[in-house]
Amino acid sequence: MTAEEQRLAEARERKKHWKRWGPYLSERSWGTVREDYSRDGDAWDYFPHDHARSRAYRWNEDGLAGVSDRRQLLCFALALWNRKDPILKERLFGLSGTEGNHGEDVKELYYYLDSTPTHSYMKYLYKYPQAEFPYARLLAENARSGRHGREVELLDTGVFAEDRYFDVFVEYAKDGIEDIHVRIEVHNRGPEAAPLHLLPTLWFRNTWSWNGGSRPSIHAAGPGLATAEHPAEGRYYLRAEGAPPLLFTENDTNQKRLFSGTNSTYVKDGINDHVISGSPSVNPDLRGTKCAAHYQFRIGPGERRVVHLRLTRERGAALERTPEVFALRRSEAEEFYATVIPDDLSADAKNVMRQALAGMLWSKQFYHYVVRDWLAGDQRQPRPPGERKNGRNTDWGHLYNADILSMPDKWEYPWFAAWDLAFHAVPLALVDADFAKEQLLLILREWYMHPNGQIPAYEWAFGDVNPPVLAWAAWRVYKIEMKRRGQGDRGFLKRVFHKLLLNFTWWVNRKDTEGRNVFQGGFLGLDNIGVFDRSKPLPGGGHLEQSDGTSWMAMYSLNLLAIALELAREEPEYEDVASKFWEHFVHIARAMNTMGLWDEEDGFFYDVLHRPGREDVCLKIRSMVGLIPLFAVEAIESDRLQSFRGFARRLEWFIDNRPDLTEGVACMRTRGRSERRLFAVVDPDKLRRVLRRRLDEREFLSPYGIRALSAVHREKPYVLDLEGHTYSVAYEPAESSSGLFGGNSNWRGPIWFPVNYLLIESLQKFHHYLGDSFQVELPTGSGKLFTLAGVAAELSRRLSAIFLRDERGRRPVFGPEEKLQTDPNFRDYLPFHEYFNGDDGSGAGASHQTGWTGLVAKLLQQSGE
Repeated sequence: MTAEEQRLAEARERKKHWKRWGPYLSERSWGTVREDYSRDGDAWDYFPHDHARSRAYRWNEDGLAGVSDRRQLLCFALALWNRKDPILKERLFGLSGTEGNHGEDVKELYYYLDSTPTHSYMKYLYKYPQAEFPYARLLAENARSGRHGREVELLDTGVFAEDRYFDVFVEYAKDGIEDIHVRIEVHNRGPEAAPLHLLPTLWFRNTWSWNGGSRPSIHAAGPGLATAEHPAEGRYYLRAEGAPPLLFTENDTNQKRLFSGTNSTYVKDGINDHVISGSPSVNPDLRGTKCAAHYQFRIGPGERRVVHLRLTRERGAALERTPEVFALRRSEAEEFYATVIPDDLSADAKNVMRQALAGMLWSKQFYHYVVRDWLAGDQRQPRPPGERKNGRNTDWGHLYNADILSMPDKWEYPWFAAWDLAFHAVPLALVDADFAKEQLLLILREWYMHPNGQIPAYEWAFGDVNPPVLAWAAWRVYKIEMKRRGQGDRGFLKRVFHKLLLNFTWWVNRKDTEGRNVFQGGFLGLDNIGVFDRSKPLPGGGHLEQSDGTSWMAMYSLNLLAIALELAREEPEYEDVASKFWEHFVHIARAMNTMGLWDEEDGFFYDVLHRPGREDVCLKIRSMVGLIPLFAVEAIESDRLQSFRGFARRLEWFIDNRPDLTEGVACMRTRGRSERRLFAVVDPDKLRRVLRRRLDEREFLSPYGIRALSAVHREKPYVLDLEGHTYSVAYEPAESSSGLFGGNSNWRGPIWFPVNYLLIESLQKFHHYLGDSFQVELPTGSGKLFTLAGVAAELSRRLSAIFLRDERGRRPVFGPEEKLQTDPNFRDYLPFHEYFNGDDGSGAGASHQTGWTGLVAKLLQQSGE
């Protein structure tokens, strides 16, 4: 057992709380729903970036390369100033949802380079320009670009010309559960000496301005030493190498600057104003709730400066051991990842996998949002506007979030999303199965799940519906842990299963409008994939009978069936429940094949617009909604069926006596390879026909995976005339030019990792049943035949290739940006985007959505490169 595995075991057994401190700060708390107390629900405008340095947050803190305790009471992060910016660089800048030409967009260069699962060692890189940061230019040029223009990024502004920037590396190493060494290393990459103010900052989250409570304090305790005292958390000490001056202020709102009010104390931006303009805005008594150690450097060309700090419970703890602690923790991180990352991967692939996992671990966040208190307001603050009682999330008053959660992206999506979280759990299970299980259980707890069984979707609208993939994730995490540890956690599986029964019932009762086993769900995570917003009332009334919604439910049924059979191995009573989910699956699969969703002429599945009293309209858009039916597949081992005699008898009776329900469904009696049985929505013939389009380079198959929309719609957009309006969908390989639901999330052509991962897994399951004799052309029309396992491996290779250097030494993810491709200080640092250009593989959407794009780590681990 490695040292890191020992720490994980101690945490699991509650012997030592190694995860008490971690990267739990958000990277953006401004512009969030939690902080929005406006009349109109316009979160971006109510709390803009310009307010962030001056206004105390109600729910969460943010910071640059920061850490906090797991309740986010005490926080530590970095601030920088190049003597040219108008403000300190205390947090990452980006455009709001209304300012970006394709929605919200962070405009910084930063990278998560390493982390162990207990955060015993972490490393982060921030690239800070020596020229004035181009805040106004980024706003103006993206506004001019419009939806049809490309996004203007920080590199486009020229502030990195001649390498006039600092590389700021921030590392953390734990010497104990509450003893953290900090190492900040700054490199001047430019041709001339340049000034830099470095301000490591310690502060308390403001918990006293809302409903009272004691104010904690930080005060000077000696040269370069600050003491932080909290009524509940006790005392910490921050020691700064070299005894720099300590600056103190309060984490309170600057009422004068923002609201023309008066300030009764020092305020949140006091350190900013003092450093930038020499203002007497820091407390000369050397106390407050926010403190910064103030280093001033002039760093020569090619030179570096290193600063050490230590945050600990021990007043007398010194810095002499800091280099030793870092050397030890780095070696332990290497030792741990040698047990996770296959040795036969290339050095480049190992780097990609390591950074993908680092990004997932850095993307943990303390997420705090108590909807009841948010709706009612706080005792010591003005009452929220009356409109709030009928506005966003009013049906979710039970929701009480104060937990460490895996975020999709701590800047662009600093809130949990249910189906994202399911995909996060799979790669996380490679390094920390306990955390992966905690995440899945947490979102099913009674303070998350609605009393009616609905799972909260995401902060902007908890009542929206995400695809039901938590059962799939739980089953995958269970099997990953079993393979890694030698045994599965049946207790976890049972807890998840019982809660998912409630959610499955909610789906059946709420999302099958006419009781025909054809399901709706709105956008279902696929944002703008259709001709109109699928989450709003449809033109002319009626509802969509969704190929994807119905397929997700067929998949859900099979996932719960697999879990029930696993639990029945030791507890026979689960066998009856397995029969229930098998029958649910049969009903849904029949509906998929006989209710108009399958188009026999095209050999593809489509959504159907159903309007009472009028003819149904088949929406013949060749998109991911027609590929999702392939996800509903399980190849059941013969010995498993034989060990459940009651289930097997019910299966055979149903096949014999209910041919009306098995019509069009894959044959469940024919035995495949190793006598396996196949449960699937599509039979081998339909599978072959769907794959013919999916593997066609003129349609879905890209050099980098499967597109969300067929490229056939590039020249032939789908057009629908309805109720006097014309609606259309065209192929767009990267950002969308449409303002339809989704902002900068485009499902009209790009490559998305979560659905690609499920497609790969589905092909592996089909191959498990059909064997090597079933082969298809790849690409379609090439004459080259592959088994389904071979197709799955090739798709995995194409997805991984997005990040790997090709034969020319270039990474597709970087696109045409030459500096990223060739500069030795850029080319090995990777962003893991939300999705990828369907033609060239370049990154698009949120630039740090390592959440589900972190699945590349699992692909490399299971399929290589």
